[in-house]
Amino acid sequence: MAPWTPQPSGLQEILQTIHESTDMNTQVQRNITQKLNQFTRAPEYIAYLAYILSSMPQEEDRIRTIAGYLLKNNSRLILGSPAEVAEYVKTAVLQAFTDTSIMIRNAASQDIVAFLGVLEPKNWPECLQHLVNALDSTDIDRQEAAFNALEKACEDYPRKMDFELNGTRPLDFMIPKFLMLSEHPSAKMRSHAVACLSYFVPVNCQSLLVHIDTFIACLFKRASDDDPSVRRHVCQALVLLLAARPEKLMPEMANVAEYMLYSTRDKNENVALEACEFWLTFAEDADLAMYLHPLLEKVAPVLLDCMVYGEDDLLWLEGDAEDAAIPDKETDIKPRHYGGKSHGLERDANGAPTGGESSETPKPRIGAYGQETIDSDGEDDYDLDDDDFDDEMSTEWNLRKCAAAALDVLAVRFSGDLLNVLLGPLKEKLWSPDWLQRESGILALGAMAEGCIEAIEPHLPTLVPYLINTLNDAKPLVRSITCWTLGRYASWTTQPISEDHKNQYFIPTMEGLLRMVLDNNKRVQEAGCSAFATLEEDAGSELAPYLEPVLRNLVFAFDKYQHKNMLILYDAVGTLADAVGRALQNPTYVEILMPPLTNRWSKLKDDDDDLIPLLECLASVTIAMGPSFLPYAGPVFERCTHIIHSSLLRYQAFQQNPDTDEPDKSFLVVALDLLSGLTQGLGMGLEPLITQSNPNLLNLLTVCLKHPQAPVRQSAYALVGDMAMGCFVLLRPHMPGIMAELILQLDPEPKVEFISASNNAAWSVGEVALRYGRDDLEFQQWVNPLISRLIPILLHPKAPRSLHENAAVSIGRIGYMHPVLVAPHLPEFAQAWCQALYEIRDNEEKDSAFRGLCTLVRTNPAGIAKSLLWFCNSIVRWTQPSPELNEMFQQLLQEFKQHDGPGWAAQVASFPPVIQERLATRYGV
Repeated sequence: MAPWTPQPSGLQEILQTIHESTDMNTQVQRNITQKLNQFTRAPEYIAYLAYILSSMPQEEDRIRTIAGYLLKNNSRLILGSPAEVAEYVKTAVLQAFTDTSIMIRNAASQDIVAFLGVLEPKNWPECLQHLVNALDSTDIDRQEAAFNALEKACEDYPRKMDFELNGTRPLDFMIPKFLMLSEHPSAKMRSHAVACLSYFVPVNCQSLLVHIDTFIACLFKRASDDDPSVRRHVCQALVLLLAARPEKLMPEMANVAEYMLYSTRDKNENVALEACEFWLTFAEDADLAMYLHPLLEKVAPVLLDCMVYGEDDLLWLEGDAEDAAIPDKETDIKPRHYGGKSHGLERDANGAPTGGESSETPKPRIGAYGQETIDSDGEDDYDLDDDDFDDEMSTEWNLRKCAAAALDVLAVRFSGDLLNVLLGPLKEKLWSPDWLQRESGILALGAMAEGCIEAIEPHLPTLVPYLINTLNDAKPLVRSITCWTLGRYASWTTQPISEDHKNQYFIPTMEGLLRMVLDNNKRVQEAGCSAFATLEEDAGSELAPYLEPVLRNLVFAFDKYQHKNMLILYDAVGTLADAVGRALQNPTYVEILMPPLTNRWSKLKDDDDDLIPLLECLASVTIAMGPSFLPYAGPVFERCTHIIHSSLLRYQAFQQNPDTDEPDKSFLVVALDLLSGLTQGLGMGLEPLITQSNPNLLNLLTVCLKHPQAPVRQSAYALVGDMAMGCFVLLRPHMPGIMAELILQLDPEPKVEFISASNNAAWSVGEVALRYGRDDLEFQQWVNPLISRLIPILLHPKAPRSLHENAAVSIGRIGYMHPVLVAPHLPEFAQAWCQALYEIRDNEEKDSAFRGLCTLVRTNPAGIAKSLLWFCNSIVRWTQPSPELNEMFQQLLQEFKQHDGPGWAAQVASFPPVIQERLATRYGV
């Protein structure tokens, strides 16, 4: 095989593009991105990059480093490259790793880690050998560089490092070497050694497990190391051991706990944070509760002390400014991913979370602590550049947030016992003259809200007025954390217990938070607005009598807020509409709210990202206002159809030229969701707008159902279901085209990202079936294709629960309308059907589905014979069936009993007592 050599013209073109990439002009950057994307098609592209990095010392280090960075980002291309290219690249990055320039060595180190991960160490053992040999070098810089690369590899893909080659496992040699190097005179080397060893704990690596006692002894030895980086990795290793092999630490827990408590108070915040993670991990494992419980008295007060702001935090937070009039930096605004509307059913208290129409992405509420998590098996983590966090210091995971999160989990685990330990220290903090102590006490009170609510409840009549009063504190950071904590107790303050409770707690909390919504500090505005949105969710219709003052306050904020908080304000307005529902129809409220919304709407262009949360907010408002929204509907409808049309055209252009950037689907999704809101609010009131739309909305909708991106299909199916309910006459002529797509969307085991689209398709088909009516001839052609896809979904063990539920409801509804066609299938699905729906809360959807099931049982009584227990269980789980459904239950049960008295009695006798009792009480059978 001839070695690879660069062609001058190709080299020049790539080199020039890299030079141009240092130009910050947006248009230039766009062109560069397109060019670089085109280069990735050339099989030799990575070889040119490796050549520039390793063999062009005449170029500036910066240019060579950019080539190294591009090489890392395109490392996967080596898998499909010609053999001579792959060989050249591997040789070149190892050569660059020994370059005289530190910048080049660092870039090469990142490339080595990337290629070793892509190729897997077992397919590039020479590289691993090269790095391990370098650990014995007499040049300390070379030793550290090699260990640095090894540490990154062990962290990113520990499982790939654990392989066998020619009958030996490299780790059998490497682990003892790392253990030996943990004694190295250089602190950096000791730190790398402990880190490398720790990353093999979670993956149960046998080469480490045979030395586990030596490893733990090594950790105890390094526990008092002078270097904070070594101590940090010792703490990290103990956290990983606690999570993966707790039984190894339990015999030594008294010593480990003392060390971790000591380290949680370490002057170095990185060490303290890693040690604090130990308590969070400990608390999260229910099986370890018995070991943690005796330590509560020592641990909880230490965590409480860790929640005080540090001096560094205060430098970053600039907390005292009255900055309401200062525009936000664009970097302050995090990108949001809009997920679209998903149709789910509410379950009883023992089921999962409830929610009817739910947005897939949780709304962006302010949290006092919170951590970005990327689900990963430790193999393919993505590097976030440090500068991603430069302007985000206040939202970065730190000691204060980790301690608060640990306290939150401890509260859930130990409830009243935790409160008993902290009552004294908490009182001291809450009534301290030092504002920093008070602030941390209020944070702790909020962190404990979920777990300790029952134990704290007797104290809330004192604490809630204290918090409301603290909203007057001179320090913005105290006011903002108080908003958050009041939000955490909103479920208590909003309870409709009595007029007294309302006047003492609910109204003052509401008024206090509304004052914070209009504070002159942006951080307080943000916390106040988020907490008020939480209060709205908990209060629901209890807010209706106060709508006028609430709306006037929120509307005033439209003139006061800067960019970032405006997005939270949209959420608060949308949540208010969801909470009070049709109470918002009052013309006075419409006149207060609509002018600022239409004013914002008119200022934003169709491609402005801020349009997305505004349309999301409007979708809730249109549903709540119903017919009162009609005067505003025309422009909203036209703009939505225009956005849909132009988004589809842009996507079509992208499909024809995939080198361009893929268009953002969010605008398309949110426009479809707003049309769903209009349909729910106005129903047939939309007829003139739909019939006059050009291009016709229903033609656009049919195209959206075929869209390659699942969130678009998801929202399109939601709109189909909503139109079936609100204006079926207009939908019906287009049903043949829609139904062809809909049937294809019903998949028993959809990819994770397709679940919500399948859910909405399964739900919408039931709505459509009901609207066609009993035994409709046009719909009959689709009954068998639909049932033959819905039954496998219902029976599939791996289908998500929500999909089981929506499939069951639609089978019931189709059966209700076409019993003769569906009843023969009853024995196949009866048991699974009852299992899918017995926990669902009573509502109209469930009612119509059960009327369908009863109709099927009446048509084919033998079909339920083997599932009678499940059928009776699902009947008695109803709280309030509609009179019609209750009558159907009564008749069917009586018929079973009359048909075969002794047989029926014998079957019922085998049922659990609670079912027997309810059948007898309610239905006399």
